[in-house]
Amino acid sequence: MQKRGKLELTWVGKYEEEKLEPRILIEDKSKSYGDENTENMLIHGDNLLALKALENDYTGKIKCIYIDPPYNTGNAFDYYDDGIEHSIWLSMIKSRLEILWKLLDENYGSIWISIDDDEMPYLRVMMDELFGRSNFIASNVWQKRYSRENREAIGDVHEYIVVYAKNPFKFKECRNKIAVELDEMKAYKNPNNDPKGPWRPVPMTAQIGHATKDQFYEIVTPTGVIHTPPEGRCWSLSKATYERLLAEGRIYFGKTGDSQPNTIRYFSEVGGVVPWTWWPSIEVGHTDEAKKEIYALFGKVNAFDTPKPERLIERIIHISTDPGDYVLDAFIGTGTTCAVAHKMNRRWIGIEMGAQCYEFCEKRLKEVVDGEKGGISNSRNWQGGGGYKFYELAEPLLVKNPILPIYQINPSYTWEMVCEAICKIEGFTYAPSGEFQGYSSESRFIHITEEFVNTKYVMSIMKTLGEHQSLLIYCKKNQADMILPENVEVKKMPKDLLEKCSFASEVQE
Repeated sequence: MQKRGKLELTWVGKYEEEKLEPRILIEDKSKSYGDENTENMLIHGDNLLALKALENDYTGKIKCIYIDPPYNTGNAFDYYDDGIEHSIWLSMIKSRLEILWKLLDENYGSIWISIDDDEMPYLRVMMDELFGRSNFIASNVWQKRYSRENREAIGDVHEYIVVYAKNPFKFKECRNKIAVELDEMKAYKNPNNDPKGPWRPVPMTAQIGHATKDQFYEIVTPTGVIHTPPEGRCWSLSKATYERLLAEGRIYFGKTGDSQPNTIRYFSEVGGVVPWTWWPSIEVGHTDEAKKEIYALFGKVNAFDTPKPERLIERIIHISTDPGDYVLDAFIGTGTTCAVAHKMNRRWIGIEMGAQCYEFCEKRLKEVVDGEKGGISNSRNWQGGGGYKFYELAEPLLVKNPILPIYQINPSYTWEMVCEAICKIEGFTYAPSGEFQGYSSESRFIHITEEFVNTKYVMSIMKTLGEHQSLLIYCKKNQADMILPENVEVKKMPKDLLEKCSFASEVQE
């Protein structure tokens, strides 16, 4: 018998999965702020439950996901348990990544994760397994310190930002280039006072790999020197293209006019450069810069320990999105991702549990709406505007009866909340209209009632169905011996709801 193996990362509890209840989100209008028509969402609650709540409505809609999860370093932070036993950390990340991947735009979506050396190798293997190794884009190295770290055997001055995309080919087509930095601008000069401005020479050879015969020819310099491509290389231009550029004055033969030819690239033609994996602090900020941004907002007392600089998040959002696109962060900490996305005119969804959602995120995002001037505000000419809606996660739909060993509808729920919750659990869009509370497609609808359901009741509801349409009915009691049409299904609450998911989980608050 042939034995076959599979490359995977294993750990205790990897396959212990729970069918989470997709909770409804309840807007707290006293905490929502700014434009009432905004699509921005600040959600308070456990991020796994919140992501499950978003799954039905936002699958395939998010252009960029950035998360900065706890690094499992063993350090003690006031707001995160950042010393979780290794297997627990892996399970925590895995369950969230599975939902996050579903939320990404199928063509252009990308996920960016900040991580350090402690868990980075394990995270990469896990992401290869969950997302597919072919969807890996890059491991960007962020220089988080600008001065030497002398406390360790080898100083730790970097973190990683790991990137995967739903469709790497389309991501490459749509990703934005970044601005040319000062060091790169120094390569452009204008020794001959060219009216087109500064330029730099670009070598005119390429590897021989896929060369055509048109890329092998002699070139005669203005001084009569003959050049042919070096061994193993070819000219990067066909002869016809070379002759056209020569006529346009776009070929450079060095100061003496006899060097190997270079093409001339003008700085005015450079619309940005392709991002690379080295992100120095001079370009995207460092931890000291991030802390100063936080101190300016909240003071030094009880300040968040591990913020990211706004310039770092700006680069991620710039590369991966355009104005109006959705950005999501499920570990927003102090709200940096949402603040930067807001200033860059992106729609955003941010999730944070615990008191820091009120102490940091809500306060910061209010100031952003009001025109806060820290971080990237000046470079983006941020003047304020927009808004966000603040949501709390609802309690479970079903709770245990205080006396009997059964589940019952949560007494804190209104009937509208019950209907919305059942729609979410069954994968329907909650949109009350006439006899129906929602739909899952153009031809399938859901009706939820407290009435006793019998054949007569079913037939009365069916009158509103069109041809080739089907119906799911939820009720508390129904006739036992009903003969139903093929396009109608009847379910009971809470019995059939208990088979769909677990109502006991609060995950991690």
